[in-house]
Amino acid sequence: MKITVSQITRKYEATLRKLEIEIKRRKTAEAKLKAYEGHEKQLMVKARQMEEEVRLLSRQVLLAHEEERKEISRELHDDIAQTLAGINVYLASLEIELTGNTRDLKKKIAATRRLVVDSVDIVHRFARKLRPRLLDDLGLVAALEAFTKDFTKQTRIPVRLKSVSGLDQMNGEKRTALYRVATSALTNVAKHARASLVSVSITKLPDSVRMVIRDNGKGFDVKRDFNRSKRKRLGLIGMRERIQIVGGTFVVDSGPGKGTTLRAEIPFVDGAKG
Repeated sequence: MKITVSQITRKYEATLRKLEIEIKRRKTAEAKLKAYEGHEKQLMVKARQMEEEVRLLSRQVLLAHEEERKEISRELHDDIAQTLAGINVYLASLEIELTGNTRDLKKKIAATRRLVVDSVDIVHRFARKLRPRLLDDLGLVAALEAFTKDFTKQTRIPVRLKSVSGLDQMNGEKRTALYRVATSALTNVAKHARASLVSVSITKLPDSVRMVIRDNGKGFDVKRDFNRSKRKRLGLIGMRERIQIVGGTFVVDSGPGKGTTLRAEIPFVDGAKG
């Protein structure tokens, strides 16, 4: 079969049109892909901005919470406790002044005084849980020593506390973060771990401070329980969030029958990286 020049020309033109259509299609696809990539980058930037805003908000909430705790604790110490102590002194003076057949009245006053003393102790204990004045007045180590001593007294679980000096050169927010994580961890030990010993170690690294809390309790599967137990998950998230807010890292290491170890590391000074 003989092919003419016109047939070849038509085939060439048809092929050329197909090629032009394919080029246009590919250019359109490339343009859409570039637009999508640009939109994706914008979404990533917005997502990072939102994440930073959420973290900032969490920090502000925690700071406001701590300030509220501090104010309530101060009021409990300075106002309510002093008032109860004043009542106790007044009752003691009445007891001394009473004469004659007042045995029953004296017993009632003595009982009232005991209630007041107990109330003062409860108020002080409640105030320490809210915000220990030692943390602000004498620093992190003193506050932890007082807490662990009271913890052992209440739970009969001994706590070995080892720390270094100079920690109070950290700002108040970082000291508070370490204190809250330590007290939350010990509270969890008392509730869940069935431990007979806990150790709290705070060491100074070149640019950071590391706190390790270890118990010899029953332990747990971190991944499984982190997803299963809402209460435990929220507790761990709360600890991790406190440490991350001050620029640190938080790690949980545990396993069934292996006890639990919590590690928190934060920069010693603002801008330092541990």
